[in-house]
Amino acid sequence: MNEDPQPVAVRAALRARPLRFPFTRWVPRCWAHLLCGALLGPPLLVVLAVLLVLGAALSVVGLGLPLLLALALAGIPAGSLARWRLGLVEPVPVPDPHRRLPGAGRRARIRTRLRERATWRELGHALLASTVLAAASLGFTAALALCGAFVISPVVVWALAPETVMLIPGHAVPGPLAALPFSAAGLAGLVLCAYAGALLTSAEVALARFLLGPREDDTGRQVLELTRSRARLADAFEAERRRIERDLHDGAQQQLVALSMTLGLAEYELRGREPRAVELVTRARGEARQALEQLRTLVRGIHPQVLTDHGLAAAVAEVALRHPAPVATDIELPYRLPALVETTAYFTVTEALTNAAKHSGAGAITVHGRMVDGRLVVQVTDDGRGGADPAAGAGLAGLADRAALLKGRLMVTSPTGGPTTLRLEVPCSGS
Repeated sequence: MNEDPQPVAVRAALRARPLRFPFTRWVPRCWAHLLCGALLGPPLLVVLAVLLVLGAALSVVGLGLPLLLALALAGIPAGSLARWRLGLVEPVPVPDPHRRLPGAGRRARIRTRLRERATWRELGHALLASTVLAAASLGFTAALALCGAFVISPVVVWALAPETVMLIPGHAVPGPLAALPFSAAGLAGLVLCAYAGALLTSAEVALARFLLGPREDDTGRQVLELTRSRARLADAFEAERRRIERDLHDGAQQQLVALSMTLGLAEYELRGREPRAVELVTRARGEARQALEQLRTLVRGIHPQVLTDHGLAAAVAEVALRHPAPVATDIELPYRLPALVETTAYFTVTEALTNAAKHSGAGAITVHGRMVDGRLVVQVTDDGRGGADPAAGAGLAGLADRAALLKGRLMVTSPTGGPTTLRLEVPCSGS
């Protein structure tokens, strides 16, 4: 993805206030994260080793395949547990990279998971978490426990007095006062552990994001992203749109206007002579006016005049005023964009607002638009129930195709429970 990666929260906190960091809430959270790694790593290693050994041994007689299959899929629950553990130190959760498979059978689920690259990345992370990362967490936990023991050494010596206490090999401590240097060393060690724990946690978080998070090339990721440039098709599409709009405006719309005028003349001629005929003509004239208004609404929907006259921000603001839910718009653009870019962005926003009104039950929606590095970035977020599936309908897929024609991309993220975020990125060259 082109957007900047989210910075690791622990690393950002350490860089922001390095001297005060040992006294912040990040320290116990980092220690808890590493302690969980030390506790979970060895059991995970045992499970992986048992599945591997038994699967390889029983494969000779044809019984090891289920165990090897379980080994291949073992990274999925391990990855879920690792993502949960990241919540101790990361305010922004790492999304599940796997495709949702509602209604799929067990065999279909297994086949799909085995084809997904995320499954094998999670297995690799499980191997690292059960060996290298577990060893590092165990070593850190031992060092932390030793420093903690040194800190309370005067209390320990006092509790065991008058016996002589051997805090370190070859060095006896006769009393609590003699243990104060050890206590000072323990405090210094805890400060060092605060920094060491932060660095180790930052490395683990970065690795987890790399291996456990979604990638652009993940099969079935619930993000529609198309980047192929098709300028010729985009021009043809825009020309066809203009032709349809012109035909509706100059053809059917004018005929309806003429029909309404003719009915009006007929009403005038029949007035006073044929009451029943006048009533029917009046009704027909009203229906003609209604059809004309519907046709004008359709023409405006194809390409609203306010978009042509005043640009994207004004057109989106007009749509927001008619939306049943409160919509906050924040679109600031330094200049008018190419017509194709404005049209694509406008219909993307309107589709997102329509979906939010129909399906999400959103109580508040925000529309944000900016120019970023020569690209128009529009993001629509609602606080609805989430769970939207971009592949379930043709609306978002069609918008993704339209964005792809301009070498842009459309991304939809909608976890269950919300929020739903639709993000459009289009080069402002429009080609």
